[in-house]
Amino acid sequence: MPHLLAIDTLLLAVCAWMVIGLVGLVAPRNTRFISKTLFPLGAMVGLAVGFVALASLGAQPQTNVLAIGLPDLPFHLRLDNLSAIFIMLLGFVAVGISIFAAGYFRKGEGTAPGLLCLEYHIFLASMLMVLLADDAYAFMVAWETMALSSFFLVTTEHRHEEIRRAGFLYLLIAHVGAIAILLSFGVMTANSGDYTFAGMRAQQLSPFWASVAYLLALFGFGAKAGLLPVHVWLPEAHPAAPSPVSALMSGVMLKTAIYGLLRVSLDLVGTPLWWWGVVALAVGLATALFGVLYATVQSDMKRLLAYSSIENIGLIAVGIGLTLIFHSYRMEALAALALTAVFYHCLAHAGFKSLLFLCTGSVLHATKERSLGKLGGLIHRMPWVAWLALVGVIASAGLPPLSGFVSEWLLLQSFLFSPGLPHSWLNMVVPVAAAVVALVAALAGLAMVKFYGIIFLGQMREPALKDAHDAGPWEKVGLVWLALITLLLGVFPATVILRIDVATRQLLGKGLAERLDNNGWWMLAPISPERASYEPIIFLVTIAIAVLLGRWLVRHLYHGRVRRSPAWDCGYYFQGPRAQDTAEGFSQPIRRIFEPMFRMERHFPTARDREPYYSVKVEDHFWHWLYLPVVRLAARLSTLITNLQGGRIAVYLMYSFITLIVLLMVARP
Repeated sequence: MPHLLAIDTLLLAVCAWMVIGLVGLVAPRNTRFISKTLFPLGAMVGLAVGFVALASLGAQPQTNVLAIGLPDLPFHLRLDNLSAIFIMLLGFVAVGISIFAAGYFRKGEGTAPGLLCLEYHIFLASMLMVLLADDAYAFMVAWETMALSSFFLVTTEHRHEEIRRAGFLYLLIAHVGAIAILLSFGVMTANSGDYTFAGMRAQQLSPFWASVAYLLALFGFGAKAGLLPVHVWLPEAHPAAPSPVSALMSGVMLKTAIYGLLRVSLDLVGTPLWWWGVVALAVGLATALFGVLYATVQSDMKRLLAYSSIENIGLIAVGIGLTLIFHSYRMEALAALALTAVFYHCLAHAGFKSLLFLCTGSVLHATKERSLGKLGGLIHRMPWVAWLALVGVIASAGLPPLSGFVSEWLLLQSFLFSPGLPHSWLNMVVPVAAAVVALVAALAGLAMVKFYGIIFLGQMREPALKDAHDAGPWEKVGLVWLALITLLLGVFPATVILRIDVATRQLLGKGLAERLDNNGWWMLAPISPERASYEPIIFLVTIAIAVLLGRWLVRHLYHGRVRRSPAWDCGYYFQGPRAQDTAEGFSQPIRRIFEPMFRMERHFPTARDREPYYSVKVEDHFWHWLYLPVVRLAARLSTLITNLQGGRIAVYLMYSFITLIVLLMVARP
């Protein structure tokens, strides 16, 4: 497809998604037509969006103006390399999620299917418009449309009070973040009246006002991405939403916030200051450690994945912080390495986290359970889901040869290869930050072992699990598509980096392409082969040979005599499913080691309990430190205002008289 038509093709995709959504209103109760026709059509549009964005990487930026806004305020649109990466992410991930949704949504599940189809495809179209927007007006309109459509998707099961509460919390924080983003754009216009991004680039802001714009953007986009302390909506909204919606929000929507932060900090606001990177690095490290610790102690499989998303967003923020630090000191080679890690982790996380959320959706439909304490042994009843979930788990744990390892390895390389920075304090902080990243990676592996082991391995904890069924044909195709993306990103990292390197050059003026070209497509050596290299093809082939050889040896050389006996159970005769380690027991060491990080409520059995039981409830400190005081203050102010507005005319006349007296006293010379 010609490059000149790329932005027009993407606008046609926006229109196509909106038309598909509107067609769903023609027969809003016809579940078969909507799921088997409209959602696959939406997937085809997503496939076209992904290939158009992929083809436009490396091309000259394309612009367009749509006269659909207010008078004298048209929409300015632009397709460049930075937006193309995230549009490619949106398109290819939407393919798998939409195909899965074709087999997932059923009758009687909250919102009418036709209305759900409209909300879903408007959500896709608004995210694409966010990535194409080239002025503050178009960006904020698309941003608010994205927030509202995702709010209605989160509250699909709106009959439940806790789901309505989660949706309200999400919408509240989304609008608080939107106000901060709007203020950031206002600062960058610098009273020029030019609301386009080109006008913002032309401004020469003072360091103070540039810092104000950056901090507002960090807070605003951080609220959408789930950075501390405005993360609390994320573990509430994801469990409330249907699994395809959770996958779309975690895999794609969070990345639009990362796109916005990159657009502002490296493109619009000017040359960054070194301490901007330190702030992003500190917030990212705190977010990553917080997210992974809370993921390890969850007993709800969707909340576990939600906190895991917080952890991954924290790692991306760490990469952005390193990029800003290196770029401010003109260490462009290391800045390019860190930014490449950011891009790669965005792509990797979109694939494997969407895959994991969809797998939980299949488990939820098959078992009607999302509590880890009531699952187990599902690999025997759901082998397709189990093996495909294993792909996502390995990638999320950061193990080779899948995508999560590549992005985290690149991030660690940007730490380990950093020479002496001009600031002595930074030289001391960078190794500590690298150690925290390594700790986060190890704890992420623990969380994924817990997630997979308790759901799919061992014995079934409930008799009803024997009736569980594997995913349907549509769901299998969607899961395989996302697993294939995760595998390809892990096995061909050099090829992927050569494609996305154009965005790194756009933002920094330098990339990794020259070094990668010299080493070949099979080797990833971001600095030099002598210092560090990774050959995923060789790694994958070695694993395959080892597995096949081991299987052959066992089959042909084993003596064949088999003696079956029960596993050693410490002398205890009972070996039923209740003897297996529970989700709470699995995470008990983490709760004890990091006890100050958690707010825990325990119930111990007593002699007066007719049915003795032990339970532990882990809560977020930020609710009690930050949000509940704000709620109580708002309630007191509301009570005060209610008392002032008593409804008596005499009281209102007294207010008017007092106001008049005060004004006369102030105005007296």
